Amino acid sequence: RFCSLEHGEFRYYNCRTYKKHEFYPLDPKIEDIDIEDIAHALSLLCRANGHFRHFYSVGIHSVNCAKEAIARGYSERVALGCLLHDGSEAYLADITRPVKRHLQKYLEIEEVLQNKIFEKWIPCLTEDEKKLIFEIDDAILYYEFTNIFEEKIFDYVPVLKSQPTFDFVDFSIIENEFLSIFYRLSESVNRG
Repeated sequence: RFCSLEHGEFRYYNCRTYKKHEFYPLDPKIEDIDIEDIAHALSLLCRANGHFRHFYSVGIHSVNCAKEAIARGYSERVALGCLLHDGSEAYLADITRPVKRHLQKYLEIEEVLQNKIFEKWIPCLTEDEKKLIFEIDDAILYYEFTNIFEEKIFDYVPVLKSQPTFDFVDFSIIENEFLSIFYRLSESVNRG
C-alpha cells in the first residue's frame, strides 16, 4: 500500500500523515494539505539535521520567523508566509542547505509542494512578499547558529526586531503556538 518494488525500483505511492490522511508528495493536491499535519510534523522535525546542542525544531524556527515579520510591521500575508515557508518539510524532510542545493529533483518537488501550501492559504503571493519571507528566514537562521551553534554563518549581522527563543521548547507547546498564530493570521488574510 505505501510502497512497492517494481522493476527493481522502490516507488512510493502515498504517505500517511499524522491526521491519517493519504498524501502524495510527488503529486500534491491542495485539498490534502492539512495545517494540523504541518504544525505537528514541523514541531517534531529537528533543524540542522539534529546537530544543535539541544532539540530545536523547524516548528519553532517558523514561529520565530512569523514573530519577526510581525515585529517588523510587515503584512499578515508576509507573517503567514514566514510561518508556512518550510511547510513542505512536513511532508518531505528538512535537508541542510549545503546538500539541498545539489539535489535538483528534490528542489523541484519541494517548490511544487511549497507553492501549493502558499496557494492554499496566501493566494497570489508576490515575489516582493517572498523576498521579505526569505530575508527573515536567513536572519533567523543566522541567530540560530550564533546562539545555538556559537558560529557565525554570514559576513553580515542581520537586524532583528523580535526576541526569538533559541531554547528547548516542548514540541506540543510549539505545535499549539504554531496553530494559534496560523489561525489568527489566516483569518486576517482571508478577511482582507
